[in-house]
Amino acid sequence: MTKTQAKERIAKLRQEIDRHRYLYHVLDRIEISDAALDSLKHELDQIERQFPDLVTPDSPTQRVGGEPLPAFKKVQHRVPMLSLTDAFSNEEVQEWEERLRRFLKTTEVGPRLGGPTSTDGYYAEIKMDGLALSIVYEKGLFHYAATRGDGRIGEDVSANIKTIESIPLHLNYRDRISVNSQRYDLEHMPEYRDCVSRRGKRAVDKLLEQAFVAASRGRIEVRGEVFMTTKVFDALNREQEKKGEEKFANPRNAAAGSIRQLDSRIVAARKLDFFAYDCVTDFGQTEHAESHLIAKVFGFKVNPHNRFCLTLHDVLTYHAEIGKLRPKLPYWTDGIVVNVNDVALFKKLGVAGKAPRAAIAFKYPAEEATTVVLDIQVQVGRTGALTPVAHLKPVLVAGSTVSRATLHNEDEIRRLDVRIGDTVIVQKAGDVIPDIVRVLPNLRTGKEKIFHMPTHCPICGSKVENPRLSLGSQTKSRESVATYCTNPKCFAQTLERIIHFVSRKAFNIDGLGEKIVERLLQEGIISDAADLFVLTKSNLEPLERFAEKSAQNLVDAIAQSHTQPLHRFLYALGIRHVGEETALDLANHFGTIEKIQGASLQTIEAIHEVGPVIAKSIYEWFFDKENQRLLEKFLKNGVIIESQKSKVKSQKFLKKVFVLTGSLSLMSRDQAKEKIRALGGDVSESVSKKTSYVVVGTEPGSKAEKAKKLGVVILTEKEFFAMIT
Repeated sequence: MTKTQAKERIAKLRQEIDRHRYLYHVLDRIEISDAALDSLKHELDQIERQFPDLVTPDSPTQRVGGEPLPAFKKVQHRVPMLSLTDAFSNEEVQEWEERLRRFLKTTEVGPRLGGPTSTDGYYAEIKMDGLALSIVYEKGLFHYAATRGDGRIGEDVSANIKTIESIPLHLNYRDRISVNSQRYDLEHMPEYRDCVSRRGKRAVDKLLEQAFVAASRGRIEVRGEVFMTTKVFDALNREQEKKGEEKFANPRNAAAGSIRQLDSRIVAARKLDFFAYDCVTDFGQTEHAESHLIAKVFGFKVNPHNRFCLTLHDVLTYHAEIGKLRPKLPYWTDGIVVNVNDVALFKKLGVAGKAPRAAIAFKYPAEEATTVVLDIQVQVGRTGALTPVAHLKPVLVAGSTVSRATLHNEDEIRRLDVRIGDTVIVQKAGDVIPDIVRVLPNLRTGKEKIFHMPTHCPICGSKVENPRLSLGSQTKSRESVATYCTNPKCFAQTLERIIHFVSRKAFNIDGLGEKIVERLLQEGIISDAADLFVLTKSNLEPLERFAEKSAQNLVDAIAQSHTQPLHRFLYALGIRHVGEETALDLANHFGTIEKIQGASLQTIEAIHEVGPVIAKSIYEWFFDKENQRLLEKFLKNGVIIESQKSKVKSQKFLKKVFVLTGSLSLMSRDQAKEKIRALGGDVSESVSKKTSYVVVGTEPGSKAEKAKKLGVVILTEKEFFAMIT
């Protein structure tokens, strides 16, 4: 190959590679496979190696840098990269708009902040959980990229940014809106249609012409967010774990840590991505939305979920929609950014402190917040366990107001060193009970009080005990370090046992809530769960709020629950350490309640997943004479316990443990569990290293996040359904 031939071939290859980059990253279209594209890149690399003097800075082969840098250079931003004010509720966003009105001294509402022009309104966009970046081009060629830094001075990370495929090394300006000489119809771009709908086709086309001319002749600056997709993040953490290295806390930290690598080859392996959100250069834009359009036609990715909102009501609707979509997005986001769309009005509103007045970050409720411990009180559970509960100054966490948090046991209190009056960090993720995760001791005043577990039950006054020594000092179970009330007839225990007995996962008696159970106990109408099955309408009618119809409804609901399969009955008994899965294991192994009653300690302990502590608890419960009398009472009062036959049809999921989280649409939770068990698998309520799969439905809780951290395989509902059919 001659040098002339090489030059022609290189030009053709670069043009074709750049075209496919633009199609994939900007227009979301694929014409050839990744393997074919890699082949084109490989050919280009081979020719450039043969003719190194033909290599240019914007060649696709220059995305992977050379030797590691000794340090990053400092770069001063010509236009400061400002931060944003945060809002966490609809009310705070509405207050923000009110402040803008007052500043502008206008009584106009909604989109008419600066007057009734066609460009009024808001531009709302997803707030990416990544790293803000400024990218500068000179005469259309990549010049440098810098981090935000302190807003005025950032770090030059050009070598690293060049490795990101979604960032163009030269701008697409040569042939109007073309993909390297192959024209692409503007009408297919939703961003173009959106701007034209307000500004008109002639005005928008003229703006694009001005932008292309300016880009080809001078300096332009585009800003956006570098981020790591969830899929790449999960894969990266699995690799970290294999190497025995510390895993990244979240995609944002992973992206930020990657960008600050001095070796760009490491960055290239991290597969980072980028969304542009602004063109700082003035091309004559009258709308913020036009900056997004310009960035896209230049060759940048812009988030397709971004939207023009005419009114603040539209903004709030958008925020809610993205909130629902959030779990399904392939990246992390912590909110939306709301901009006054009118550029002139945006500038007029100016800056307050370090944030522009005309933009706000409308975040989703945090999963952590700080508050104050007002008191620590003890509650008694159905097994007699005394659980210290922190009563908190109410605070909004993960979308709901939290006023209490469990402290689990005395050891947890000591570990945290939490005291009454302390300022603490509270965590609530998804469906998990709020936890205090950290105390802020620097905020102590000296008036805080140390809490001590009571020596007597706060409900019945009986002595309490801690069976820690009998279980061995090596155990790490929260249950094993709990303190227990020694009186099995304690009112609190009886109440909690009956509430557990009638719960959805047990006998599922509709209409029998906590307050009604408590009232029945207080009035002496019942003394245990077995008494429920002989209740009559006449027992209930004298009670306050019980009319004839509601009394009959409850009696009917109890009657409908008389017959239960063995595993649900066992779970309903509330035996210490016996949850849904253990109850099912017992039922599948023994088949009848009589066989369980006659089983030895060794026989129970031999069951799969039943260890010595659980076996001892089960054996002692059935050996206790009071409990034996209770079982007889259930049978006498008409409770029918169905024998259990194993429904295992195959060993497909043998030794596989599944965890379900979120709402399932293709089947119910119970149906999914039955399918797993029928295929020889086990179902667990918590995620651990022993978990094989986590099945994620809509709006999953913290189990999905824990699975990611542990590297557990996550299945969508469709993937799970494919496995079981």
